[in-house]
Amino acid sequence: MRTTYMPKAEDIERKWYILDAAGKPLGRLATEAARILRGKHKPIYTPHLDTGDHVIIINASKVTLTGNKAEQKYHYRHSGYPGGLKKVSYGTLIATKPERAVMLAVKGMLPHNRLGRAMLKKMRVYAGSEHPHEAQKPEVWEF
Repeated sequence: MRTTYMPKAEDIERKWYILDAAGKPLGRLATEAARILRGKHKPIYTPHLDTGDHVIIINASKVTLTGNKAEQKYHYRHSGYPGGLKKVSYGTLIATKPERAVMLAVKGMLPHNRLGRAMLKKMRVYAGSEHPHEAQKPEVWEF
């Protein structure tokens, strides 16, 4: 009888990848980042384990939105108080806080539990092209 291979914590080797967001649609960028964070690009992928790699996203301020999403798509947040609903268009969000816009897009594509929160901690987003992670020797991920 065959048994299914289950990777152990010491078997998981984590790499660092750089994704350049310049000129890329937000959704396409987010799906690639979520795929790497989950580890779906590896042969040892297991849905209930964090087998993914670290992701550095640069040039988040240059990400694009297709169609009329910049004016018609909104990000909502609530303070918890009556009448505390705030909404901001994605065009404004990308202009003011591009790191948050990318982070929210990737967060929505990960599992909504403690495993997804652990995966999200392996992602760093920067508005410009500079990042402080040269010591990790990140590789450029082409998509």
